Amino acid sequence: MSGSYNAHSVLSASGAHRWMDCTPSALLEQQFPNETSIFAEEGTAAHDLAEHKLKKALKMRSKKPTSKFHSDEMDEMTDLYVEYCLGIIENAKEECQDLQILIEQKLDFSDYVPEGFGTGDLVVVGNGTLHVIDLKYGRGVVVSAEKNPQMMLYALGALSLFEMLYDIEKVSMTIIQPRVDNFSTYEVTVDELLNWAEQELKPKALLASNGDGEFCAGDHCRFCRARNQCRARAVKNLELLKYEFQDPALLLDEEVAEIIGLADELSKWASDIYTYATALAINEGKQWAGFKLVEGRTRRKYADEDVVAEKAKEAGYTDIFKQSLISITEMEKLMGKKKFKDILGDYVEKPKGKLALVPETDKREAIEPIEAEFQVEN
Repeated sequence: MSGSYNAHSVLSASGAHRWMDCTPSALLEQQFPNETSIFAEEGTAAHDLAEHKLKKALKMRSKKPTSKFHSDEMDEMTDLYVEYCLGIIENAKEECQDLQILIEQKLDFSDYVPEGFGTGDLVVVGNGTLHVIDLKYGRGVVVSAEKNPQMMLYALGALSLFEMLYDIEKVSMTIIQPRVDNFSTYEVTVDELLNWAEQELKPKALLASNGDGEFCAGDHCRFCRARNQCRARAVKNLELLKYEFQDPALLLDEEVAEIIGLADELSKWASDIYTYATALAINEGKQWAGFKLVEGRTRRKYADEDVVAEKAKEAGYTDIFKQSLISITEMEKLMGKKKFKDILGDYVEKPKGKLALVPETDKREAIEPIEAEFQVEN
C-alpha cells in the first residue's frame, strides 16, 4: 500500500502475509476500526514526496506536497528511492524502448482474490520483464521481496493489465527500504507466478473471503486489528503454562529451548494486552477486576530553567551548566546521511552488542562463543 490512496480491500495486498497464514483473520478484524499511527502518517508523507520527485524526474506534472513530517532525512531517503527507480527504468530501456511507466497505479488482482486491489508505487513494463517497485519508509522491520505475497499480488495485477500488450516472460519485484539500506529484489517467471496464484493464493483467498480455515497465531499477528482479543493468539501464548504441571522437577533442555522460542511472542502479546486494557481504562473508564488506574512514578524537574539559573547565580553558584553533544541520530538528521558519513564517519564506532540467543531464522551471522564474553549472570 502506498501514498495517500486511502481505499482498502478486505483482502488487502499489504495484509496478504497475514490472511494467507491465518485465513479467518481478514473477516474477524473487520469489526475493529482501522488504526493509524505517527509512523503510518510519516510513511504516507514519504510516499507522497517520493511520488512527486519521481514524476518530476520523469518530466511529469506534479505539485510538491507539504507535510509536517518532511525533514532532511526524508528528503535524502526519497532521493535515494528516485535514484534507484531511475536506474531500473534505464536498464529496462535496454530491453524495450516502448516502456510503460506507471506511478501510484491501482492494480486489480480480483481474478485471484475476491475484490482484491492495491496500489503499486512504480510499475515498469515492456517486452521481457515486468518490474514492480515498492517503497518502504519504516525501519522497524526489514522487509524482504523474496516470496513476498504483497509484491506478488501487485505483480499479478500489473500482469493482468499488460500481458496482452507485451511479451512478458519474467517478473522482477523490488522493495526499496532506504532507511535501513535494504534494496531487495525477487524474480520469478510468469509461469511460476501464475502457478503460485492458482495453487496457493486462490484457495487461501477463497477461505479468507468466507472467514473459513484455521486461526493461526504468529509473527503476522503484529498488525492484525484483532490481535488484542484474539483467542487463538491467547491459547498459543498460554501454552507456556503447561510447564507448571509437568514432571520432572527440572526442565529438560528441549523444554527450555521451546520456552525461549515462545518468550518473544509472549512478551509482545502481553504488551499488546496491557496497552489495550490501559487504553480502555483511561479513555472509557473500563474497570478491570483486581486493577486500578494510578499516576506513574516521575522524577523531579525544574518548573522554569531560566528562573532556576537566575536564582542559582544570585546565590553565588556559577558552575551550574553542562554541555554535551547531540546524539548520533540527531547529528545524522542535522547533516544528512552522506555528509554525516563524510565528516564524522571515521569517528563513529559501533560497540559489540550484548550476546543474545535468537532463532536460527534470524539473519545475523552466528558467532563462536568466546569464554570470556559468554559469561552471563545466571
